[in-house]
Amino acid sequence: MDDKQIINLFFQRDEDAINAVDEKYGSKLNALAANMLQSREDGLECVNDTYMKAWNSIPPARPEYLFAFLAASARNIAIDMIRKNNAGKRQAKVVELTKELEECIGDGGLQTHLDKEDIGEMLSHFLETVDKNKRIIFLRRYWYSDSIKDISERMQMSESAVKVTLHRTRKELRRYLESEGLYL
Repeated sequence: MDDKQIINLFFQRDEDAINAVDEKYGSKLNALAANMLQSREDGLECVNDTYMKAWNSIPPARPEYLFAFLAASARNIAIDMIRKNNAGKRQAKVVELTKELEECIGDGGLQTHLDKEDIGEMLSHFLETVDKNKRIIFLRRYWYSDSIKDISERMQMSESAVKVTLHRTRKELRRYLESEGLYL
């Protein structure tokens, strides 16, 4: 079933929409959430919450890219779960990823008048300018929260090569953001 058919099921309030989403994207969403949460059970709970959010959001929303819509919801729910589960303390993986990205955005955050959507568009545009392998490595690390080891196995590269690629891509991103008027 294609995405438009699934979305139409949501608009018809047909519960088969959830089954169709689970069949088509369930394994990817489970992997994303479980990886971020470092727990299969928490990942399953997150994905179930994602389905509920989709049910409550579609309609009125009509996402152009269903998987991206679901993955963004799953990521946000997972981040909320991490914050809730680790209130008052920082989780090592989140701290590690944050420190890596500070190279691009600075430790004080973005000093700009742009909103999150504008910054998201800039990031998307930047990722369109880098080659496919760099883009995959960057997204696996910072969107899917994959470990360096997992990325190296997926990409059939050494861990050192993955680290160097990420470092160089972050530097390119910083230069790109600065060229777009972000003061870092």
